[in-house]
Amino acid sequence: MSPAIQMKSITKTFPGVLANDKIDFIVEKGEIHGLLGENGAGKTVLMSILYGLFQPDEGQIYVNEKQVTMDSPATAIGLGIGMVHQHFMLVPSLTVAENVILGREPTKDKVLLDMDKTLKDVKASCERYNLEVDLKAPIYTLPVGVQQRVEILKALYRGADILILDEPTSVLTPQEAAELFRAARALKDQGKTVVFISHKLREVLWICDRITVLKRGKVVGTVRVEDTDLGELAKMMVGREVIYRFEKKPINGREVVLKVASLKALDDRGLPALKGIDLEVYASEILGVAGVEGNGQSELVETLTGLRKSTEGRILLNNTEITAASPEERIRLGISHVPEDRHKRGLIPDFSVMENLILGSHNRPPFARQGVILDYKETSSYARKLIDDFSIRTQSEETSVRHLSGGTQQRVVLARELSREPKLIIASQPTRGLDVGATEFVRNKIVEMRDHGCAVLLISADLDEIWALSDRIAVMYEGKVVAVRNPQETNEEEIGLLMAGGKSG
Repeated sequence: MSPAIQMKSITKTFPGVLANDKIDFIVEKGEIHGLLGENGAGKTVLMSILYGLFQPDEGQIYVNEKQVTMDSPATAIGLGIGMVHQHFMLVPSLTVAENVILGREPTKDKVLLDMDKTLKDVKASCERYNLEVDLKAPIYTLPVGVQQRVEILKALYRGADILILDEPTSVLTPQEAAELFRAARALKDQGKTVVFISHKLREVLWICDRITVLKRGKVVGTVRVEDTDLGELAKMMVGREVIYRFEKKPINGREVVLKVASLKALDDRGLPALKGIDLEVYASEILGVAGVEGNGQSELVETLTGLRKSTEGRILLNNTEITAASPEERIRLGISHVPEDRHKRGLIPDFSVMENLILGSHNRPPFARQGVILDYKETSSYARKLIDDFSIRTQSEETSVRHLSGGTQQRVVLARELSREPKLIIASQPTRGLDVGATEFVRNKIVEMRDHGCAVLLISADLDEIWALSDRIAVMYEGKVVAVRNPQETNEEEIGLLMAGGKSG
């Protein structure tokens, strides 16, 4: 089989960073090729060079065995290369069809948009590639998984034979990821070539034919899926064995830390999101909440942390009613919150590491005098200790959080929330978007807090994470907890059925 892509000795340097170091990368025609590596390994930079977003400092690129100069995305598209970025490039107010043809609009009399031809052409592409989507729906009304399908359709409509998918499952539910995998295999069956950028080992083993591993800008090796396994890939990525099973201490006693009774709340549109939630979380326990995203998990977290008002029901922390308490009061009473979106709810990007590490406690001793005067010496010393304890990779406590990697930013959030000695930790999607090394670190910290007596409410779209960490699993569906199971007494089939609204036997 002849190569669709050959990249030889590709080198790319940014100020202070050698992103790609003499990389050789070959993708055969008609294969799904995984590009695996931790955050910062150079994966996206390499593919951005192939797509013409960056120009290499050194090296050559061959497409279908012909040497090319990839000076812009337009050149790449002209050569049959399409790229679906991690952060979608869609116009929210336009419809699916309008986004797909944007820049290549069929016109009447060379002036007016020919909407009939637009719909006909895009519908034909949908049928050809088996990518079903409502062509007249505005993008902002669509779930994330469907928006991604539109991005793929847009690339294929422009004639892509080589499709680059950059971290395509980072914002998808397990069900949406499964749909993406089916679409990728269907494209392969039609002779398309797919490059699948990821830092998730299980998914590249599921979907890819071969896998190339990058580490610190260099190629560690390329392996066939049938010749490797999870352990070997992890060792290639991280340079050591990675823990996937976590030993937990036995639970002593059944002290209820969090009690939620008949809790109801509305979503942002004023519609019922929580429809009578009942649950309890005990000390030294991780209660995992499983469910397809959009079934009330986000609203549950916001209501428990005081960011959303409940309409009915009660919330008790160690038998103290906190239903009407403010977010600040809940922090003081012992609730720590690891939010699902660290940029929106967890950090202030333009603040320093030190300032972010004391958020929520910044207006009281030992960090402030009279509630307004920052004790710089005390705060700086505290920040340096947390930087050391949580291995936060930063030049100093004065560095802006904006300049840290995603995994390092998450360590800042964890350091702040876990160092408060909380009674209850509410961790929502705590490892989303993190590489395997950072994921292992976060999960270890959560188990460590549980073993020290904390109650942990873990909300995650990653079922592997739920199984690995939870002492009990609560399943949410349409704003209700429909079942609570012991992981030792259930299986993924039953949990999946409950997540989809079915009933277990």
